[in-house]
Amino acid sequence: MSIEVKLAFDVLAFISVMVLIVLGLGVIASMMGIFNFAHGEFVLLGAYTVYLFESFGLSAWAGILAAPVVLALIGLVLERLVIRRFYAAPIIAMLGTYAIGLVIREIVRGLLGGHYKSISEPIAGVFTVFGVDVSAWRTVIVLTTVCIVAGTWLFLARTSVGLQVRGSLENPNLARACGISTTRLYAFTFAFGAALAGLAGALIVPLYQLSADIGTRFLVQAFLSVMLGGVGTFEGPVLGAAAVGGMAAGLPWIVIPVLADPLVFVIALIIVKLRPQGFITQGRL
Repeated sequence: MSIEVKLAFDVLAFISVMVLIVLGLGVIASMMGIFNFAHGEFVLLGAYTVYLFESFGLSAWAGILAAPVVLALIGLVLERLVIRRFYAAPIIAMLGTYAIGLVIREIVRGLLGGHYKSISEPIAGVFTVFGVDVSAWRTVIVLTTVCIVAGTWLFLARTSVGLQVRGSLENPNLARACGISTTRLYAFTFAFGAALAGLAGALIVPLYQLSADIGTRFLVQAFLSVMLGGVGTFEGPVLGAAAVGGMAAGLPWIVIPVLADPLVFVIALIIVKLRPQGFITQGRL
């Protein structure tokens, strides 16, 4: 029983990390029709925000609360200055986000001096479940992910702004004809996705040492999750993240670790080949 509980919790914790990262990426891709290749660097900046707060002797909790706000502002500025100029050319927009991400990553690498930085867990220690020691901070991440997913769904499904977002996604021309400012919605969507990425980075940095590549390690899996789940849906990327995260965390228990990551991509690519539209194609944002 102890081995099964340990495996289940490890898989659940990693799925929660993936969902936090994928949710912001999926919202941007679904609403704006572009993949944000700087999303990993947004995760990095969220983690770096916590590091800065601790460096100045402030609480890590303050950094965690500040990270989504800081990243929302950064996302808003980038959308206003760069991204919105290329909505008609999604490929160029994606190349632009890649260049932005590269610049951000190298700036942070220079600020860190190429070193790894450790961030202490705001809630340290473990508690026992069925005789297995379970990390308190990983539990916080799981519970936070559940709240974020539920809150995002309620926002998109039950608020007037969420209705405008869904209407603009379904038919942007009709939305503009009804007086909805799609440019403002796009700016809000990009800022919202960046804020989610910042929160993800702030929460996961105590689990992984801070380096300039902390977001890059999750980026490919995040894109794969969106492809598996389906662009244009809320549930799809979440299910995709659960599938990819579950395989990434569970396969090392079944096969040798060096084969686990390649096997995740092989399985995911087979699924994409068999179902290119993704897991869910009906439910819209």
